[in-house]
Amino acid sequence: MVAFLSMLEAHLDGGSSPLSRRKLLRMLGYGAIGSSVPLLGCIYASRIETEWVQVQRVQIPLRMAGAHLEGFKIALLSDFHLYPTTRIELIERAVEMANQLKPDLVALGGDYVQGSVDAIFDLAPALARLDATYGVFCILGNHDHWKGDEVVEQGLRESGLHLLRNEGLTLSVGRKTVYLAGLDDGWMGRQDLERGLEKQPPGVPTILLMHEPDFVDSFVGQGRIDLQLSGHSHGGQVRFPFIGSPFLPPYGRKYDKGLYRVANTWLYTTVGLGVTAPVRFNCPPEVTEITLV
Repeated sequence: MVAFLSMLEAHLDGGSSPLSRRKLLRMLGYGAIGSSVPLLGCIYASRIETEWVQVQRVQIPLRMAGAHLEGFKIALLSDFHLYPTTRIELIERAVEMANQLKPDLVALGGDYVQGSVDAIFDLAPALARLDATYGVFCILGNHDHWKGDEVVEQGLRESGLHLLRNEGLTLSVGRKTVYLAGLDDGWMGRQDLERGLEKQPPGVPTILLMHEPDFVDSFVGQGRIDLQLSGHSHGGQVRFPFIGSPFLPPYGRKYDKGLYRVANTWLYTTVGLGVTAPVRFNCPPEVTEITLV
């Protein structure tokens, strides 16, 4: 599949003009047949859906202790994987879409870079344009560690983004509070829930940022997390009806996409924005609007 897409990319970038999105959709609308169908399907998956950013809206009810958070809005963006496949223009568009939601809080779920760690110095200034009442908070993902977590951290902090690495803080929302914790990457074994929750006041609604969703199973036993926000899986990038995706990474295979209830904890896994392979099918990139009710 990837090899074929590479050949397709070379063809589209060659001497002939690439198919426009309008022309391709017109061909699809007329019902292209025969050998054109696989070709058009690959063009769609590699050139159109990878760029088709959606706003995914989710309502999540918290327990009565969080009643004061009624209507509290979180914008969740994750898995940027900037360069070589994911373009900065897509990220800039997603930032604009997130700002239009007028969120109370923005959560960034990790995996900022892909090909080169220096991409963070292009990405972080774009992410710094995110605007939220209570701030923008971020965690690291496995790709950030693989490419160089110290450089990624430097880029994020230089742009004024608040990075949480096994730490948390209390946010004052009106006369009440909410506790926000962010853990370091689980695939790398760097997560430390106890450190992340050491400043947690008793009885306060708690939101946890954790890159890999499947770690929720090891957290719920303590009953201290109301909502976990994750990414990592990309939803598999390619999803088939009734089957889901066969292309899921470790620690993102059980809770790979969408909203889950795990014991007393809500978990939302976003499919993210960027890609590791240049294809998405039935799994467009998303900016997630989470409203607490």
